[in-house]
Amino acid sequence: MLRLRAICPFSWRVFHFRLLSSEPLISQMNKCTDEEQIFDLIEKNKAILSEKQVGCAFSILWQFQKQTVSLSKNVKRIRDHPQFLTLRNLTTAKMEFMNDDTLVNVLYITQQFGVEVHDPLVEALVTEAWRRLERFDINVLSKFSSCLANQHLYFSPLMGEIADIVNRNLETIQDLSFAKLFVALGPMAGPEEKKQLKSTILLMSEELTSQQVLAVMGAMEEMESRNSCLIKKIASILHKHLDNYKPVELLKITQALIFLRFQSKELFAKLREVLLSYLKVSVMPTEISILVCALSMLPSPHLDEARISQIEAVLPQCDLNELNGFATYVLRCVQYDHLYLDNTTGKQLKLLQKLDHYGHQRLQKCNSLNLLWEELKSLKGDWFPDTLLEETVATLQRLMDEINYINVAGIASFISRTNYLSTSLLDRIASVVVQQIEKIHPFAILAVILPFSILNYDPPQKDEFFGTCIQHLNSYLSILDPLMLVFLGFSLATLEYFPEDLQKAIFNIKFLAKLDSQLELLRSSLNLRVQFRLMELNRAVCLECPEYQIPWFHDRFCQQQYNKDTGSMNGAQQQIYQMLAEILGGINFVKASVLTPYYYTIDFECILDKRKKPLPYGSHNITLEKLPKMYLESNTQITGSRLPPGAEKIALEFLDSRAFCRNIPHLKGKSAMKKRHLEILGYRVIQIPHFEWNSMARSTKDARMDYLREQIFGEGKS
Repeated sequence: MLRLRAICPFSWRVFHFRLLSSEPLISQMNKCTDEEQIFDLIEKNKAILSEKQVGCAFSILWQFQKQTVSLSKNVKRIRDHPQFLTLRNLTTAKMEFMNDDTLVNVLYITQQFGVEVHDPLVEALVTEAWRRLERFDINVLSKFSSCLANQHLYFSPLMGEIADIVNRNLETIQDLSFAKLFVALGPMAGPEEKKQLKSTILLMSEELTSQQVLAVMGAMEEMESRNSCLIKKIASILHKHLDNYKPVELLKITQALIFLRFQSKELFAKLREVLLSYLKVSVMPTEISILVCALSMLPSPHLDEARISQIEAVLPQCDLNELNGFATYVLRCVQYDHLYLDNTTGKQLKLLQKLDHYGHQRLQKCNSLNLLWEELKSLKGDWFPDTLLEETVATLQRLMDEINYINVAGIASFISRTNYLSTSLLDRIASVVVQQIEKIHPFAILAVILPFSILNYDPPQKDEFFGTCIQHLNSYLSILDPLMLVFLGFSLATLEYFPEDLQKAIFNIKFLAKLDSQLELLRSSLNLRVQFRLMELNRAVCLECPEYQIPWFHDRFCQQQYNKDTGSMNGAQQQIYQMLAEILGGINFVKASVLTPYYYTIDFECILDKRKKPLPYGSHNITLEKLPKMYLESNTQITGSRLPPGAEKIALEFLDSRAFCRNIPHLKGKSAMKKRHLEILGYRVIQIPHFEWNSMARSTKDARMDYLREQIFGEGKS
């Protein structure tokens, strides 16, 4: 009781002080004209800032940021400011007292400033919001679900609870609040919800603001909507609002219209007109790059000489993202000319040369790994890997001492996308992970492992590195996203790691039922990719870890996939097929496109008896243009067990460039795993790399015949 009396007067004084001081301070914040003034106020008043004032400070900082051209440099400058750290700390201390709207708004703004998904502040804000979920009004729930969507948590248990709230209220949809919520939930909406969403938007489309219609179009893109009536309606509303959008929003609109395959000469003409009007007065490299990228997607992407000169003038100021945007424009112009005009102008090639020059120059001058990563993480397109990849890897190697627990997952992800094997970079990544594993979020482990899996590389401390990663994950297996768990299991399997706890977590009825329900909500391409990865993991476990007694349950899935048209042989495969028939004694001695147990497809198969004499198959009816119907053996027996004593089955595979690392002839993970599995199935595997088959040493038919004889019989010309 005495303690309570001691506390209460103090609490009253604080409460009374807040009443007197909060409004004047918020008024001061509202009068600030830039970020530094806000930060000065925070520094002077940090001891007395209330949760309301903290929320206001975040909102005003975000308003200032929205007035710029979304420069990543500006975001980083604010995020790294000492008083932004003060705001973070105050948020952690006061979030419990924030009202619902302020709490979710702060979460949204921290995401916009690039605070990582796994940052303790973001996790704490999400946890506090989760605790309040049932009491959120529709607008707050909508914004919170958008935050989760920004974190790609479409299929998390939390998003599932939000979807459940929506389902319980489906019949009461009366305004745009629920429509906005559906936008955030779009990727996980079931058929009925999608139908309801489309219906709701068509009833309310005239009420949509410019920002709402932009959000709806984004949801349609996520849901891969092909409803022509809805697309036409939304496009007509967009047409009315085009003059009100910023360049980055116009780019999103252009991308969405192209993805949704919308055709309208009038809308595209108006869109081009608006983009050009912005471009004529723009001076910021980022904005110019955004506008040019959008223009490049429209019919007839060419710009006049004045606009080309405008691009050339800003190149010295551009970062890699901006240079990549301009390169995308040039390459699309080249493609357009090739399709429609059959010529490429010298101006385009000259501009491309300048882009190459400034790209190399920027990489050579770079002296900060974190700044480089900010520019690399979102790069897409053909220009960068074709032109700057080698220089980029050299720069990463030069700065690799700066790799740490904060950026290691990002750098690893970049390497995964490039297919470029740099052993020194991967060794550094492995070393950092082993030394700093406790600071690395478990959700980042997949990204860390992925380049080793894809590129088929074992670091010097192989067992320590992979063992550390696996041990770090074990206590989180029950909360990892099912998709992540499947991809993680497959990545480790390519590296010949099959942790028992992970296999048990995946191959059980409860997990597979959860995965099935999640797959129903995925877009078709991702759905199929996940199913393939699960099948490949199932196959790997059956072949390499029979002691786990995990059953093979993918017969039906594989039959559905492999009953489809198998395509035709490429030129090299046709050559090899003809030569094998000639070497082995006729077409009856070689099978093409063979389907093995566990549904591996191999290019060619032949059998040699114990004296290395080819054994014939039955009659064949094969044309070189069309592959034969696949030959399927029982999936329950090992191939070799059916052979005559001393005989062997040989699998011949032609490996194109996709089977190897980009920079050296090193076999990638999936191709290495396939070879390993075919050997378990009883095959002697002969892999024919494209660079050997097409080399100068094998430029004649005789040389290639000798090469095949050597591979099959261990002898040269006979």
